[in-house]
Amino acid sequence: MGCGTSVATETQRKIVERAMKAAVLIQRWYRRYMARLEMRRRYTWNIFQSIEYAGEQDQLQLSSFFSFMLDNFTPLNGNELDLISQLLDPVVDPWLDSQTCYNLIPVPETYSGPRLSFPLNVSDTNTLLNAFKEQQTLHARYVIQLLYETKKLLKQMPNIIHLSTSYTKEITVCGDLHGRLDDLLLIFYKNGLPSADTPYVFNGDFVDRGKKSVEVVILLFAYFLLYPDYMHLNRGNHEDHIMNLRYGFTKEVMLKYKTHGREILQLFQDVFSLLPVATVIDGKVLIVHGGISDQTDLDFLSSIERHKVSGNNILRLPALMIKQRDFYNVKSALRFPRYSLEKRQRLFSHQDSNASTSSSSSSSSYSSSSSLCSPRTPSCLSPRTYPSSPSVPVSLTLLQVPFLDSLSSVPPPSPPQREQEWKQIVDILWSDPKTQDGCSPNTFRGGGCYFGPDVTQRLLLQHGLQLLIRSHECKQEGYELCHSGQVITIFSASNYYEEGSNRGAYIKLGRELVPRFYQYQVSKSTRKLTLTQRVRVAEGSALRALKEKLFAHRSELLAGFQDFDQQFTGSVSVSEWAQVLESILRLDLPWRTLRPQLARLAPDGGVEYRSCFEDMGPGCPLPQVTPNLAETLFRYRTDIEIIFNIIDKDHSGLISIEEFRQTWRLFSAHLGVDIDDSAIDDLARSIDFNKDGSIDFTEFLEAFRVVHKLDGKDHPPSDKMDLEKYL
Repeated sequence: MGCGTSVATETQRKIVERAMKAAVLIQRWYRRYMARLEMRRRYTWNIFQSIEYAGEQDQLQLSSFFSFMLDNFTPLNGNELDLISQLLDPVVDPWLDSQTCYNLIPVPETYSGPRLSFPLNVSDTNTLLNAFKEQQTLHARYVIQLLYETKKLLKQMPNIIHLSTSYTKEITVCGDLHGRLDDLLLIFYKNGLPSADTPYVFNGDFVDRGKKSVEVVILLFAYFLLYPDYMHLNRGNHEDHIMNLRYGFTKEVMLKYKTHGREILQLFQDVFSLLPVATVIDGKVLIVHGGISDQTDLDFLSSIERHKVSGNNILRLPALMIKQRDFYNVKSALRFPRYSLEKRQRLFSHQDSNASTSSSSSSSSYSSSSSLCSPRTPSCLSPRTYPSSPSVPVSLTLLQVPFLDSLSSVPPPSPPQREQEWKQIVDILWSDPKTQDGCSPNTFRGGGCYFGPDVTQRLLLQHGLQLLIRSHECKQEGYELCHSGQVITIFSASNYYEEGSNRGAYIKLGRELVPRFYQYQVSKSTRKLTLTQRVRVAEGSALRALKEKLFAHRSELLAGFQDFDQQFTGSVSVSEWAQVLESILRLDLPWRTLRPQLARLAPDGGVEYRSCFEDMGPGCPLPQVTPNLAETLFRYRTDIEIIFNIIDKDHSGLISIEEFRQTWRLFSAHLGVDIDDSAIDDLARSIDFNKDGSIDFTEFLEAFRVVHKLDGKDHPPSDKMDLEKYL
């Protein structure tokens, strides 16, 4: 009896032990699995952010080209201004001078969209809201009148808006929307429409990237007109006409309003330039789009006479030429000043004499502040060299460019008043926080600065504040706290990089000024995916974008690899492979971790570097295009498309051969790309397929789109069509 009990107990004990071992093994496997999944999620995020910031650096170079074109582009028709000048140095259309010009635009009886009456009432905004839900477009006549009314009201607003919670229970603060209408509609659904009971602050970047920027900004302006005391709009760095050229808003406006697109675009530029730059709640919470710097002074910022400057002259660096001192021209935060040749030579020769000192000091300051609040942590911040313009016969580095860091490499002893004003506004719109003390130029974005906890604390104490709310950076959870909770980043565009990549969020502040966060994600398909599938979708999209970046720099990368592969074995060590990628692409990614996704290993353990490019190729290569020209087209495809769209005045998709030649000659000369004029002429003639003197550049650029050879096979999904395999 007793013996049988003993055997049963022993058997039970063994069963329990085996179960415990199995549980431990399962738990260990699960933890490792989740750790690998988290690693994939993090490097996917780093890829997205690195490429986004690299795009903003490309915008820096393109902005330089625009200024160069303004100085050198000769209109083909001497009787009219070319579109480049009108977009970048717009001259007010006399037709727009009339405050009732919109009355001259007829609304046909066949128009089935929303009809507005001014001043707006609740019925008008409800009609507009429902119309946009039904994919309807507001007629140009109402758009122009709405923009006129918005412009008129904004001229009465101060630079910094002061709000109080004593008149309302809570104030809702929203971050970047970037043309995501679904996110805006979801916020209104969850939180309520703007009203006296539900006041809002939208913190900039309403437009660009998303496909519904026009609808988003029209809704915001409509509610602003309806409730000017309860709907507040801060300016973001994308409320800028040169940013709009690159990131889609300009193209969206011109496609949706072909007849009056240019007039609407000009009014949007004027309205954007009149938006307030900051909001303060109860004298304790500061809300700005980007951030601050060690020079930010709210009292000084409030004193800028914004209302005395016309809509065409806000937020562009004032030209440093003596002749232009009395003309305050800061329309675009991305616009270079146009120096005279003598001024440029004197400035850059002065910089050259201090280049080594500036570079070393900048590098040391960056290395001490390489850990940022954002997931992306720059570790390689040596100055990046850009080709010089023919009109500037010197080599520039990023830290020497007179751009958004306000001549940070050669700080003037006492900058003129207007340059100080420009610097204040740019820092507010473009800066990002970092975890270490200090303030340094934000070279990864090309504008503003990185500010540390000491800079935050100093400004809060100086102005009696307790909290800084900013946007400007996408966060995976929709928000993030740093600087001991004194800085909050809020981002309201969910699925910003890819379906399921991030949540959106907004903040509610009551009288206690304790922030409460509300998260959401707009997506029907994402809810049906598992965590693994969501990571796989985002990872696939990120790797596609990264491989396109590799393909666009193919010749440079191969040359770098071959410097280490003197015996032409076709392989280099993993460390050499990573070193070449980092030095050429400057994306600051975990290349060793990404190696299995990008390249094969050789039998000796090295990396077969040519395998980086195996699964990519050109769309429909033209036989007339030389390899040198083809790679240039791949690399600068976005920039070229923007320039062609500017020249294509009627948006027909066609430009003349002469315009094509002139654009390419300027572009290649400005970038220092070695392309013969004869090659451009031969190319222009060869792609004029029907010999009518015009070029279909949309079809032309399609030939220089990177095609992934594994699409439709075993490549991770990146769009809605591919998602169905994982549902």
